[in-house]
Amino acid sequence: MKPGWVVVENLVQDRLGHASFGLITALSALTIVVAALSDLGLTPYSVQRVAAEPSFMAETFPTLLPLRGAINAVALAALVGVGWMLGYRGTELLLLGGIGIALLLTQYAQFLRGTLQAHQKFNADAVLSVVEKLLMLGMVLALVPIGLTLPRYVGVRLAAAAFTAAVLYGLMTRLFGHVKYRWQGRVARKALRASLPFAMMTMLYGINERIDVVMLERLASPTEAGYYAGAYRWVDAVMMYTWTVLPLFFAKFASVSRDAAAQRQLLWFGQRVLTLPLLFVVAFVLFRGEVLFWQFSNSSPEEIARMTLCLKVLFLNVLVHAFFAIYSTLLTSTTHERAVSWLVAGSIALNVGLNLFLLPRYGAVAASLDTLLCAVAVSVGYLVLVARRTGVGVPFRLLAKLLLAFGLLCGTWYMLQYGLNKTLSWWLEAGAMGVIFGLIILGTGLVRRSEIASLTRKG
Repeated sequence: MKPGWVVVENLVQDRLGHASFGLITALSALTIVVAALSDLGLTPYSVQRVAAEPSFMAETFPTLLPLRGAINAVALAALVGVGWMLGYRGTELLLLGGIGIALLLTQYAQFLRGTLQAHQKFNADAVLSVVEKLLMLGMVLALVPIGLTLPRYVGVRLAAAAFTAAVLYGLMTRLFGHVKYRWQGRVARKALRASLPFAMMTMLYGINERIDVVMLERLASPTEAGYYAGAYRWVDAVMMYTWTVLPLFFAKFASVSRDAAAQRQLLWFGQRVLTLPLLFVVAFVLFRGEVLFWQFSNSSPEEIARMTLCLKVLFLNVLVHAFFAIYSTLLTSTTHERAVSWLVAGSIALNVGLNLFLLPRYGAVAASLDTLLCAVAVSVGYLVLVARRTGVGVPFRLLAKLLLAFGLLCGTWYMLQYGLNKTLSWWLEAGAMGVIFGLIILGTGLVRRSEIASLTRKG
């Protein structure tokens, strides 16, 4: 779904214009930041308890359902209030309200989907997880020939979220019976206390990921926020690989939490699995990033150039995550999540400070650079924590080999472009460099021929 959604969002931004899409992106990001508080960790808490105690649903859900709805109402009011304090007025507040309702309905649907996950109904959950996005994609594409406008785009998002939430509520009722609301203050307080650890982590990561574009739109301009959104969209898509791989290693690290040698072997393996593909993607963006904006026919060369510069700086942030994100996973899987939370909180403070100083003057480029600087700062913190609090140790030799491979890849790519004066088609160039990168990986010993032969025999 992610590649299709990236293409559609590019189309929407091209039709609406950078300023309009920048406003929508900032309002959406603000909604995510505020809505991060609305769940209060109740979704992962309920999944965990329903899976462990079959009686939990009958005893507690009659209280959790109205509690979750009441929190949504409070969150919506808080969202509009925060928007007003930030200077949004009139139509902007109405758009913020529409986006807020859509996201809160989506979160409520995710809460309802938790019952399916807890009862091991993964096929139904998988289908329903893409219903909203598929519906929204279809409705947005249907609007293209009619004419895309901000109100229509927000209306489509709201309609898709409402339909999905209604379907999920109906399905839950059909599978598990009608749940009669029954308010019990003691049950609600107990659930909120138990879910707070989940809530804190979600809130910190939500703020860390989304605050840039909100501050950019307010301190610089909606147009600058649009440039940043156009570039960050590709970062978000590529990072899906990271967020797919890391949970697998989270479970592996947790399963051998008392065996430092086993964790060390997992770290060495996971480092290569996570980093190597991203090295090539980052190099492609650094040398051919402009091709990712092929849909922006209504943008000037100067606008494309500015988005491309933001993209390249942001992909250096991807490079940092490629090297160091797995250390965060190691720490959080081995009971060091509080220290990681403090690092993320420090990153937010640094990011806000840099944004206040740089965004009014340098706009989207400054937001991209601030994101990179914060990623570097947090990654240094990860390495220090791993070195001091675990028996695993940091594999500096492996990191040096990976850095060498990236340097050789970029050096060779530069010489290829310089020698051919950048006359080769981008896809032929990327294909040739893919082969060369494979040889670099073998030459530096990052992947051994014996490992390839072993995988071939197993296949």
